Amino acid sequence: MRRVPTLSLKLLAPSLAALALAGCSASYQEPIAAAPAPVSASETDAYSLNEFFAAYDEASLAMSPVSKSYRGIRDSDYGLWDDVSDEAEEAEHRFLQGSLGEMVAAFGDEDLSEQDQLSYRLFEQMAERRASLYPFREYGFLFDHRRGAHTNIPAFLINIHRVSEPQHAEAYVERIAGIGPQLDTLIAEARERADAGTMPPDWVYPYVISDLENLIDAGSGNAVLEDFATKLDGLGLDAGLRDLFLNRATMAWNESARPGYQRLLTEMRRQQAIAPTDDGIWRLPQGEQYYAALLRNYTTTDLSADEIHNIGLREVERIHGEMRAIMDQVGFEGSLQEFFEFTRTDDQFFYTSREEYVADAQAAIDRLGERMPEFFGVLPTDPLIIKPVEAFRERSAGKAFYQRPAPDGSRPGTYYVNLYNLRDMSKNELEALAYHEGLPGHHLQLSIQTQLGDLPAFRRFGGVTAYSEGWGLYSEELGKDMGFYTDPYSDFGRLGMELWRACRLVVDTGIHSKRWTREEAIDYLAENTPNPQGDIVKAIERYITTPGQATAYMIGKLKIMELRARARDELGDDFDIRGFHDAILTSGPVPLSIMEENVMKWVESERGG
Repeated sequence: MRRVPTLSLKLLAPSLAALALAGCSASYQEPIAAAPAPVSASETDAYSLNEFFAAYDEASLAMSPVSKSYRGIRDSDYGLWDDVSDEAEEAEHRFLQGSLGEMVAAFGDEDLSEQDQLSYRLFEQMAERRASLYPFREYGFLFDHRRGAHTNIPAFLINIHRVSEPQHAEAYVERIAGIGPQLDTLIAEARERADAGTMPPDWVYPYVISDLENLIDAGSGNAVLEDFATKLDGLGLDAGLRDLFLNRATMAWNESARPGYQRLLTEMRRQQAIAPTDDGIWRLPQGEQYYAALLRNYTTTDLSADEIHNIGLREVERIHGEMRAIMDQVGFEGSLQEFFEFTRTDDQFFYTSREEYVADAQAAIDRLGERMPEFFGVLPTDPLIIKPVEAFRERSAGKAFYQRPAPDGSRPGTYYVNLYNLRDMSKNELEALAYHEGLPGHHLQLSIQTQLGDLPAFRRFGGVTAYSEGWGLYSEELGKDMGFYTDPYSDFGRLGMELWRACRLVVDTGIHSKRWTREEAIDYLAENTPNPQGDIVKAIERYITTPGQATAYMIGKLKIMELRARARDELGDDFDIRGFHDAILTSGPVPLSIMEENVMKWVESERGG
């Protein structure tokens, strides 16, 4: 999945397709694969670093209508997709690296403020991380069981493309008409990569094929057209105009989107017949170097695969010990593995109603929200909603995830829960999941980040996985510090989720560095975690197709815990948990080394005060 300079998109491979909708049919113009010239800061001495970043952001957004939509910008590009071609990726790379060179030339010797120095360093490091992965840009899987335009396009239209006036409806129809050309570009790239040996393992294809068949077979009753009809109803249009919009959308789907999905289905069936059976990316040319680059990018450390693997083994042993203490607390007699089996199978630990799950998750977040001012000086300003994952993607989506709010307040923060199989969503884990994705986790972190209006846009809307997911995992344990997990089984669920992240260090490196098979990794999780089999299989399949990403959670959380302990030791009775958290959150996402610098600067300021 390619990246846009200003925003690491989780829902769509970026593209910039010039589309025009005329009457009931769409005409397609070839993508423009040119990027603007690198942002220059040398034309005037009065040009500040923040003005440089503003110009960079404006030029970046011009390349990405999709990024504009995530930001809540609805302009003349609102009906366009981004350019997903190789040429566009190369152009974006030149633009980012060229802009970096311009920044260094113009501001490298400047006497910058402390905040500008941080922005300078963060932009420099962001560009360096992107450059480190650029040689491996053709190693990514464009379509797998979790990601790809086959599900991301519908999710984007449903969740991001707002329709608050007729022009927005026109843009929605335009985007439907652009689905076919968008898919064709990606199909051609996927075919070329597959023929060169870069494709997912064979077990991935039944998932992708099933999703495609479901979408195609739904016909005019598919999720996109249903969403569009609902959004039209919200406009209060007269019946004739509403029907005209809906008819045009249906025709665009039948003439562009549906045939495009059918062509993708044909290609996925072709690839399935030649797909490899090995799981790790070690099988790719320079696979070892690629994995090392991914680990550096996701963790923002120089830890090797072996070092990460051993940290995982150490943490698994520690958490197992804490779990045995809970076994004693509840009076369970038997081995830890027998306790795992009890908690993963006994009916008392599972819901029978989706509505009940959502209600209990909301109640958990509401209770914790009341105590937020005691632990945080800066609080979220955006509303938070809980929403089940949509039916069209719930079979393949993860168990829970978060979608950030729009900066203009037009879209709330959304905590998605996957309730496809309630036996995969234990009551024991409900609190920890809610705290991770909602409060005090991603919703707090991303609401604060989005509203940091005085910072450059690449800091407000960018991301560093070890920072963001480390914070999410830290938030799970913070819930205990705040007085929650009063039920020992819920605390066991918290430990189970922490154990899950520790095991990720073991199995991710096991698969991609130590050449474990999918089955060996599944067996490791089954032996060492209380998670149900469905949860385990889905997780291992995720780690296989998204190498390295899962290691960031525990590495980031351990760093935050280390810094908190260090700050508490140095400040003693003067340690203020609210100030510590604000020191972490109010700079936006940063590499772990810079997080440490920020915390220690806060410690020094507290000591001086």
